[in-house]
Amino acid sequence: MTARHDLYPGVEVICIDSKTPPHVTIPLPIEEGKTYVLRWVGPYNSYVDGEFIGVRLEGVERGVCPTYGHDDPPFNARRFRPLVKDPLAVFRRIAVDPEFKPSGEEGPVRGKPVREGAPKRKVKEEVE
Repeated sequence: MTARHDLYPGVEVICIDSKTPPHVTIPLPIEEGKTYVLRWVGPYNSYVDGEFIGVRLEGVERGVCPTYGHDDPPFNARRFRPLVKDPLAVFRRIAVDPEFKPSGEEGPVRGKPVREGAPKRKVKEEVE
């Protein structure tokens, strides 16, 4: 089981796999290519499917499985991807206006981690 950091409650996702596995007894009320909003994301353990990252969708209640007894079993997160409305929008904007500057800080996403208790760097003195 691998962690999914791009899926969290409230994010819009698109369904990429709506096929029903052979051992599923509840119909899958999802459609491939349709967008949904996540209401729950977390680890889920089923003796049928094993352990996986599961997601529950807003507006989709699966009820209780008559065969296995799971209450509102989640969908496997591998069935969904975060919705990217237009990944090339910033480049199209630059093509139209070459002077356009994207907002936000430049540089790496994370700074260098700082260890607590580490000695501070000495500031170099300027020599005149």
